[in-house]
Amino acid sequence: MDSVKRSSVTPTKSRLARTFAKVLHIQSVKSHEKTKKDQTKRAENIPSYEDEEDEKLKDRAVKEAFLAKLFASISTVKAAYAQMQFAQSPYDADGIQSSDNAIVSELKNLSELKQCYLKKELNETSPEKTLVLSEIQEHKSLLKTYEVTGKKLDFQLKLKESEITFLKEKLAEANSDIKSLEKKLNSSGQISVPVDVLLSDLKLTHFITYFRQVIKSIRSFVRLFISEMQSAGWNLDSAASSIEPGISFWKPRKNRGLFFAMFKEMRSVGATDYLSWKPKSPFTSFCREKYLKLVHPKMEASIFGNLDQRGLVSSGDIPETGFFSAFCEMAKRVWLLHCLALSYDPEVTVFQVSKGSRFSEVYMDSLSDEAFVLCDDNSETYPRVAFTVVPGFRIGKTVVQCQVYLY
Repeated sequence: MDSVKRSSVTPTKSRLARTFAKVLHIQSVKSHEKTKKDQTKRAENIPSYEDEEDEKLKDRAVKEAFLAKLFASISTVKAAYAQMQFAQSPYDADGIQSSDNAIVSELKNLSELKQCYLKKELNETSPEKTLVLSEIQEHKSLLKTYEVTGKKLDFQLKLKESEITFLKEKLAEANSDIKSLEKKLNSSGQISVPVDVLLSDLKLTHFITYFRQVIKSIRSFVRLFISEMQSAGWNLDSAASSIEPGISFWKPRKNRGLFFAMFKEMRSVGATDYLSWKPKSPFTSFCREKYLKLVHPKMEASIFGNLDQRGLVSSGDIPETGFFSAFCEMAKRVWLLHCLALSYDPEVTVFQVSKGSRFSEVYMDSLSDEAFVLCDDNSETYPRVAFTVVPGFRIGKTVVQCQVYLY
């Protein structure tokens, strides 16, 4: 006979098989004990060891049957409760009533089992039969619970599909509204010069009005053109410099809105995702430059055993490693702080303290308070700055202290 692999038998089948094996084993032992008892001659006044073993075996079978009935009843309560929960949404009065009756019935049965146990009235005429029937009842209850769970998941799936359909419709409406707004934004408006105006009626105001509309139309087209160039990955600074070489067009004060828009765009996007999305963005160049400068080749080789990661960064690729992802997340937060600083008016200015400077509580926050232990009012022993750990900032008249290490 071919051997059956253990993994090919389901837990439910294995449990039921063990129950049948246990019952057959009990019956086999009983039959064997009875035959042995009949064949053995003994005196009537001498207690039989076989009788004691038979009594223990019977008592064990009765207890196992009782426990099987207990677990079967609990499984039935769980299945009925699951059915009641499912019947509440959508509301099913008949299902709720049926489940409630089943729960009440099984709770009464559990109460009776409790009383029998307390009174030690666990008499079973056929514990083997009770054991098998209880196992079957428990498996039916488990099957019913799984069916209810399946129905619940199917209902949730339909709800999610309905939500997806609704969101798709909302997205289509939003896209339609965006296109409508873009058309309004890009439109030049009606020409204010009347079509029936005579040459003799022309005034300077007609020219000025039409001139402003022309400028509005040009700027509208330029905004659209720049948007398309950004989507295509163009470097706007390089494009502007090619038109007028040697001229600096970067004026942060006039681009506060641009920096704030960049801040809002990046803050909800993962750093590596943004690098993949915009591989030619200034942030990508910032990450590449800072990584190559911060992580020395010898250090990288000693940590990773090679320079593969450095080679990928140098070639413009994105290493899929936890180390590089952590670095990019840090770099992203520094970049966002920079964008946020350039969004203020007046601008946020940054400062740091040079080595040897006298400590000032107004501009500095010490990270080494031990330096104050040995100092006195003497200027020679007063703590000095060893190096700046974190730079400080000025926002108008407000000062954010820099963090320094003292000696």
